[in-house]
Amino acid sequence: MRLALFELDIPQNAGTILRTAACLGVAVDIIEPCGFLLGDAHLRRAGMDYLSRVALNRHLSWDAYRARLEAGNGGRLVLLTTSGTVRYDGFSFRDDDTLMVGRESSGVPDSVHAAADVRIRIPMLPGNRSLNVAVAAAIVLGEALRQTGGLPVDSR
Repeated sequence: MRLALFELDIPQNAGTILRTAACLGVAVDIIEPCGFLLGDAHLRRAGMDYLSRVALNRHLSWDAYRARLEAGNGGRLVLLTTSGTVRYDGFSFRDDDTLMVGRESSGVPDSVHAAADVRIRIPMLPGNRSLNVAVAAAIVLGEALRQTGGLPVDSR
């Protein structure tokens, strides 16, 4: 299981997602350009000391990331989007899936939508546009790890 962050705008969201990934043992791909520098103070504050614990790969562009996908693990690209046709809670995740979230301001472009193997959504009450990207990533990642048995063993 992996997370892919497509050109995020807000460093605090990226830091929160990276901290979540570190705690759950999930690798992260950051697809640039982002709306902030990866050394941003807000990113470090949100990610705290967890940033050094996450398996992180940076990709300079969508094209660079796409090349890695094509040469990669054979897993599916699962896009979280408000225009998804499949509810996340009715989707069967696999342990080689990559869950992708897009920019807070505009999601992902049509070319990225088209490249996704499946587009999933989180159901919401009518009249609401979207959840925070870090919250959405955590909700779907939790379900994906639950289904695949990928949750860390609790040592308590």
